[in-house]
Amino acid sequence: MMLVAKSLCAQTASNARPNVIFILTDDHRHDALGYAGNKYAHTPEMDKLARAGAYFKKAIASTPICAASRASILCGLHERTHKYTFQAGKIRQACMTTAYPKVMREGGYFTGFFGKFGVNYDRLGDLFDRYESYDRNENYQDKRGYFYKTLNKDTVHLTRYTGQQAIDFIAQAPKDKPFCLSLSFSAPHAHDGAAEQYFYDQQTAGLLKNVKIAPPPLADDRYFEAQPAKVRAGFSRLRWTWRFDTPEKYQRMVKGYYRMIAGVDLEIGKIRKQLKKQGLDKNTVIILMGDNGYFLGERQLADKWLMYDLSVRVPLIVYDPRIRQHQEVETMALNVDIAATIAELGQVPLPQGWQGKSLCPLLKKTAPNFQRDTILIEHLWEFENIPPSEGVRTQDWKYFRYVNDKAWEELYDLKSDPNEEFNLAKNPQYQVVLSQLRRSLENCIQKYRDSNSSTLIKSGSTN
Repeated sequence: MMLVAKSLCAQTASNARPNVIFILTDDHRHDALGYAGNKYAHTPEMDKLARAGAYFKKAIASTPICAASRASILCGLHERTHKYTFQAGKIRQACMTTAYPKVMREGGYFTGFFGKFGVNYDRLGDLFDRYESYDRNENYQDKRGYFYKTLNKDTVHLTRYTGQQAIDFIAQAPKDKPFCLSLSFSAPHAHDGAAEQYFYDQQTAGLLKNVKIAPPPLADDRYFEAQPAKVRAGFSRLRWTWRFDTPEKYQRMVKGYYRMIAGVDLEIGKIRKQLKKQGLDKNTVIILMGDNGYFLGERQLADKWLMYDLSVRVPLIVYDPRIRQHQEVETMALNVDIAATIAELGQVPLPQGWQGKSLCPLLKKTAPNFQRDTILIEHLWEFENIPPSEGVRTQDWKYFRYVNDKAWEELYDLKSDPNEEFNLAKNPQYQVVLSQLRRSLENCIQKYRDSNSSTLIKSGSTN
């Protein structure tokens, strides 16, 4: 394995390698933060991290579905390369050989994981010194899906359970080496089999009680009817009927979604108190990210997996207490960048095969020429209820198409149309741009394709 040493993030006032805590939330859309101007989001702890650290305004999940996105985060690879998603069997061992927890562990870090691992892999002991993998309990089609873990014989919400595992890990971590702790909250993912969908802790039940949530944008019938037939008949529409198809249901469900995010925020506050209690707060980097975006009724749809910005954009905050400089970063950052960023923070050599870039030069403002003008976005799971799609995004443009019907194309001028309301693909004035972005997509496909497997990831196949 060829390695390339990196050290930009280490050039701080402290010579000690930092502890790193990576926090992943589930279905957390990019604007579901108070810091982002969302008046419904109660996230004071996340907002503190954003105000004191680097807030990435255009963070992207290259594949907007949890299984594939989590594989990309772990391995620093695009879905087209790692070929892992739902119903794809186990992730290939070749991908996990250089998963960031393993790289950090081999680099001298004490590693831990608690929460929803989300990738089919049975050798977690190769990655983590301490770990527990768990998610919502699908055996229960009610609140017990989120309330089945116990602390001191009391049944608690999964969010509270994960927070306590983090606190205990920090308290018990060895003093002679730094730690790298990965936390993966199931919240605010809906409990799909339950009528209520969103289950939250009593501590956040009073939030938004007397507030009326505004209707979603692009909720008119014409935005739904503009979708291809397989989207209109697929899971995005079905789950919209579960959650958002009546005004009463919409109010109840959206409030539940934000209350679940507020629960994660409470745990972040407790974790930071534990760091301060142990004198670790000034040398612990905290990274917060969502695994994919989320529709809350826009276009009369729910969930994610489509190529619109509401689906691919996620919150991303990097708080490094050694860098006393807040900034808002306009550069597009990707889920595949997390592995390289964590490794460079820890002064650990980076595997050459990783496809992401370390964000450390942006944190330190040492790379004014950090270039990323075109990124690949894709969802390749061959599943009848979710049509696979692929595209590219630049700072100003978005192009995508459906893999099984490439004649269906969408083109958006993100600068003048950030809500992606006006599809320009058939507008004669934009044919040059359309052709350029088609070529960009083909170039990305060739760059990231895995020559050992087909383009689409078939349901029920194995790796």
